[in-house]
Amino acid sequence: MARADGRLNFNLLDEDPLPQDECGVFGVWAPGEEVSKLSYYGLYALQHRGQESAGIATSDGNHIHVYKDVGLVSQVFDETTLTTLRGHISVGHCRYSTTGGNQWSNAQPTLGDTPHGTVALGHNGNLTNSGELYDRIVQRHGRPNFGELAQGNTTDTALVTALLKDQPGESLEEQALALLPTLKGAFCLVFMDENTLYAARDPQGVRPLVLGRLSRGWVVASEQSALATVGASVIREIEPGEFIAIDADGVRSHRFADAAPARCVFEYVYLARPDANINGRSVYESRVEMGRQLAREDTHDADIVIPVPESGTPAAVGYAEASGLPFAQGFIKNSYVGRTFIQPSQTLRQLGIRLKLNVQEHVVKDKRVVVVDDSIVRGNTQRAIVRMLKEAGAAEVHVKISSPPIKWPCFYGIDFATRAELIANGATMEEITQAVGADSLAYISEQGMIQATGQPRSTLCTACFSGEYPIELPPEDRRGKMLLEQPVLPGMPHRRVQAGCEPGPDAEFELDETEAPLREEALKDTTAKAGR
Repeated sequence: MARADGRLNFNLLDEDPLPQDECGVFGVWAPGEEVSKLSYYGLYALQHRGQESAGIATSDGNHIHVYKDVGLVSQVFDETTLTTLRGHISVGHCRYSTTGGNQWSNAQPTLGDTPHGTVALGHNGNLTNSGELYDRIVQRHGRPNFGELAQGNTTDTALVTALLKDQPGESLEEQALALLPTLKGAFCLVFMDENTLYAARDPQGVRPLVLGRLSRGWVVASEQSALATVGASVIREIEPGEFIAIDADGVRSHRFADAAPARCVFEYVYLARPDANINGRSVYESRVEMGRQLAREDTHDADIVIPVPESGTPAAVGYAEASGLPFAQGFIKNSYVGRTFIQPSQTLRQLGIRLKLNVQEHVVKDKRVVVVDDSIVRGNTQRAIVRMLKEAGAAEVHVKISSPPIKWPCFYGIDFATRAELIANGATMEEITQAVGADSLAYISEQGMIQATGQPRSTLCTACFSGEYPIELPPEDRRGKMLLEQPVLPGMPHRRVQAGCEPGPDAEFELDETEAPLREEALKDTTAKAGR
């Protein structure tokens, strides 16, 4: 039976996907509670962080049960399934792939055995030394013939689970403390054995992770929204370089590495929910302040300010406030449009963005419009938006972006377009403005964006804007989303060889012949310099 592919599809144009985070993680230790349902609702609140697959593991103190599948949280689980997941501990996960493709075998939590019991593990982030970790497993065991690696799992999460199998230590807690210092990159791990819930955050704290309190237990989650959804109060963030264990004796904290904060600034710009709070700073207020700062840096004579829903709304509010221009809802978004197994007709494909967004003509007609969005990736979405506004009668359209130009890929858990596809890579402002068809275009400065977060520059990762990577990267042939799915490479003789050729995880974003002319026209003036 055909089924939906599990995307909420916030992208307004399928060929211009927004940056995607890897995952949302959730864990709960709460005797007497229906922990599977708590995990379900926690993942529901974190669905924006991962929309390809979802899974929940529970333990009753004797056995661990896992259920996972491809799809949204609401597609994967129902009342009957959740009822079978009994226990007092649970780990939940919703995934967007940044290591390993979107397939059932890569869904999480991963399951593995250790000398001290079974482990179920979920991961948010991206390890930069996956090749090295795979080599370590090969040196110890030869080609992996155990656990989820032997079943086709090609994620860095499966590597961590496998390495726990023979890590030295008198308990899983000691094993984890021995393994964690050897992991490099961005990672928030939430895992459990039969009796204890664990959580760990990388020394840079690239991705968020918070600790919460229930009346009868504890919760850890990627964002506070998940805590609020299940009725947990926020205690604090898990610190960079911190490992915690939760059981009947309470919460134990260990430091496995010194903190060297490099929090992802793009969490403040786009990834996190607006109601998140990261390192004491409201994400919503950060985005409003980005809009204010954008207006201070570049204000145009105009009649109204409108956002691109929904991610551009807070910045548009700030821009309107600082510029003195009236805020208006120029677009109405169809919240119920998502990607399904039903393919649109050629006529509907040609309509493109209009399936998801409609202009309020009476709001924009004969107006000089400032339209605010959070970022530009390839530029196709902005071009379609500008065209729609002008077709609706807007006299002028001025595009304002509340982040600097994205020029570099992320290796810490965000799936951007390739560098060659990023419109800001190699094109001038004039060329980008012409490509999107706007009367003017302005980005916030990097300094203005950082100032809006309320964080010191030295504690933020700005690699996608600046090209400055705070965590050392491996050689180019030892990194990438499909690293563990590649054919045999030098130094990795036992790597699984993928048979045949299957569509990649971004195959749905490929242009069909009706969309190709639009793409060529949109980028014709930037092709040579952008290297496409």
